[in-house]
Amino acid sequence: MFTGIVTDIGEITKLTPTAQGQLHRLRIACSYDRATIADGASIACNGVCLTVVASGTEGDKDSTQKTWFDVDTAAETLSMTTARHWAVGTKLNLERALKIGDELGGHIVAGHADGIAKILKRDDLPDMARFELSTTRELARFIAPKGSITLDGVSLTVNTVQDVAFSVLIIPHTLDVTTLSAWRAGSEVNIEVDLMARYAARLTEMK
Repeated sequence: MFTGIVTDIGEITKLTPTAQGQLHRLRIACSYDRATIADGASIACNGVCLTVVASGTEGDKDSTQKTWFDVDTAAETLSMTTARHWAVGTKLNLERALKIGDELGGHIVAGHADGIAKILKRDDLPDMARFELSTTRELARFIAPKGSITLDGVSLTVNTVQDVAFSVLIIPHTLDVTTLSAWRAGSEVNIEVDLMARYAARLTEMK
């Protein structure tokens, strides 16, 4: 489980596809302490929970040394998320898995992206940025004003909702410490709807 509070921005430094194109192995550089990354650990990458299969360091033992970890993206992940567009140089919002006792700064996030939202419009305001996005009708029914949503791994509060479109407001700090500053009209982002909304909808359907 995660909280949607990004703790680092990683960068893909190597991508190795299989011959069938059904699996991509990614190498992601980050600033995490290598000693804290175990094989089998879960790290959310742009909101997608991926499993570490290897890790290490490269560079001299000084300020230039970087930690890296490898993850595999399977066919379903490639088909349902923006991972299919990732390439060497792509920057990713990273979050380590939640530990018992950690502060829940955002909201409960599973790291299982439900699909993709498309940015329709960006407005740069004096003290924040406003993004208008759209998603599928299936996912839109779980989105409510003032509710929680995860976009590219970032826990956000929904501002407005109109049919399949919704908007979010991003404060300067979030723009500074995540990849959201690079969002533009036409960009695609991973979306995970609020688990509480999904369970509430399911309970209603069962009545």
